[in-house]
Amino acid sequence: MLKKITLLRERVEDWTVYPFSVPTIASLPEISIHSRIAFFAGENGTGKSTLLEAIAAHYGFGPEGGNRNLQFETSDSSRSVERLTRSLRLSFDIRTGKGFYFRAESLFSLATQIDEWDKDPGSGGRIIDSYGGVSLHNHSHGETFFTVLDNKFRNSGLFLLDEPEAALSPQRQLSFLILIRDTLRQYKDAQFLISTHSPLLLGYPGAQIFSFDDGHLHEISYEDTASLQIVRRFTNDRDSFLEELFAEPPSLFGEPDKP
Repeated sequence: MLKKITLLRERVEDWTVYPFSVPTIASLPEISIHSRIAFFAGENGTGKSTLLEAIAAHYGFGPEGGNRNLQFETSDSSRSVERLTRSLRLSFDIRTGKGFYFRAESLFSLATQIDEWDKDPGSGGRIIDSYGGVSLHNHSHGETFFTVLDNKFRNSGLFLLDEPEAALSPQRQLSFLILIRDTLRQYKDAQFLISTHSPLLLGYPGAQIFSFDDGHLHEISYEDTASLQIVRRFTNDRDSFLEELFAEPPSLFGEPDKP
């Protein structure tokens, strides 16, 4: 199980370049993980996906998702975190090498690459057979996401997920919570590290939640997550919430950035 994530500050050559220009990344403390499921939470642009991507690369996962056997790139975007990857130390009590990196942003690139490889499968057989046997492009957006989750996350290993809720309905998110529970019960070496905005996923019992807000990484309770607080305010008094949101000038989140 992944126990600690450490930024080796002596390996950082330039703190002014990305991703070290992101405040939460620059101030990254040693992260101690004691739960088999942990979440990265916070606003867009605070470094959640960046850190998760660097962890995935350090572990040996493909830069655009998949397991350690699926290595391909369709763009140079994943290379932007190489500096962070080289500056991390991951500490394990058990490191199986197994697992999967679910990257919502490039999942359909992964689906296309699998179709391409399966045109000439060789002696190892078709890759798609381990994803349900049908091209991932032959599903709806949401069903593609859940098909991957359902076929690749019922095993032991380290499972990294970047915004898996992006194409999942609330009902499917609840189904994913059940999948996580079943996997953790059945496989003692399974562990999940998930970047998410979903208050449903963040509510998994016993999970650690690391907030990237306020310019530094810190552990918070579920009740203190911004995702839950915003949804709770909206559902408790929708009319007042929207009145405040649409006020001129806006008063709920402050002045918007000018173009």
